[in-house]
Formats: sequence, C-alpha cells, structure tokens
Amino acid sequence: MRPVHPSAGASRLRPAPLAALIVLALATLLGCSSSGAGAGEPVATTQVQLPRSYRFDPVAITVPVGATVTWTNDDNFTHNVAFEGSEPMKLSPGATATRTFDTAGTFPYQCTLHPQDMQGTVEVSGS
Repeated sequence: MRPVHPSAGASRLRPAPLAALIVLALATLLGCSSSGAGAGEPVATTQVQLPRSYRFDPVAITVPVGATVTWTNDDNFTHNVAFEGSEPMKLSPGATATRTFDTAGTFPYQCTLHPQDMQGTVEVSGS
C-alpha cells in the first residue's frame, strides 16, 4: 500500500494566517494617506505644513484672491517653496514663509531640493 501525502487531493493551499495579515497590513498602509497625500480635492486653508516626511500637507489647497498662504517647516531638514518664475523661499527647520496671491489661477510649486517627493498646488479663486 502506498502512503498518501497529507495535501493529496487538495485543490488549493491557503496562505498562512500571519502572511495574510502582513499582506492586509501593507495594503492598508499603502492605500491610506493623510490629508496631504495624494491628489484629492484641494483643502480650503491658508496653512501648509512640511511634516517629517518630505511632503507638503495638504498637497493641494484653495484660497480666495488676496489670501496669504503660510508654509511651516516642521521637518528636521531644510526645504524650500518654489513657484515658477520666482526665487525659492528657503525654509530652515522651524521656519515659515508666506506668499500673497493677488490673481486667480492654479499655482503649482515644489521643493527644488526634493522635487521627486515634494510638490503642491495653490488654487486661487475669485477676481
């Protein structure tokens, strides 16, 4: 008589519970984001934080014409806020920078020191 292997006749193996939990945890972490991550709807605010993660939070904001936006560097590294056609506003750790928006439009910006990670947009509405 031939011995029968315990998995003989099984059509599919189930993943180990720990492996399934790890996959679920990774999917959750990668799929979740804070208010600044991703390219969702702009947030109505005049405050943008630079937290300890090489990003702007929120990424996209909306303000009325005449509003002054403040960026605050809460990271341990120097960053900047650079709009096309203007000198970058340097932000050492703990520093703030401001810009007043006098015309309507969409104004993309980035940290030129970390452009692959740090990009944002200010949408200015009104006349």
